[in-house]
Amino acid sequence: MSAVAISPNLFEAARLGDPQAIASLLETAQPDIRRYARATCRSSADAEDAAQEALWILFRHVGSIRSMLALSAWLFSVVRRECLRLARRAGLAPAINEGEAEALLLSRPEVELRLDVAAAFEALPTHYRDVALMRDVKEMTIEEISAALGASRQTVKARLHRARALMREYLTR
Repeated sequence: MSAVAISPNLFEAARLGDPQAIASLLETAQPDIRRYARATCRSSADAEDAAQEALWILFRHVGSIRSMLALSAWLFSVVRRECLRLARRAGLAPAINEGEAEALLLSRPEVELRLDVAAAFEALPTHYRDVALMRDVKEMTIEEISAALGASRQTVKARLHRARALMREYLTR
């Protein structure tokens, strides 16, 4: 998605919940999302489904995206994840197990891995990023995170699990 096509003012207004700005953001992002989905998915039907899902997720979560710079990476990871999900459901893409994912990660140069991990954290939606940073960087306990966020223990554990899965997917793509 072209950062030039989306003005910072439009992004900020959409992030703050302005309905017209959200509609404009979706309209502006749609061609790039569809083009990326067509290049990533295995069929045109899957590409259409992935693009629609990405637009729906953007509509629901635009307020949690911290910066315009994170928007493209986050949105394209949504499309990529949806294409993979559709391919797996059709039996066309094997699931990567944890051992394979770890081997892929450990085979990378350390400097590259650090940059990729930072980008993976940045690409996470805010509610997942906060939990992952508190647990994996600040080394807070589940109870401490739960108290800090005012969320239940189960919610924190679910968000942490999802954040780690999204990061693993981002890092092993």
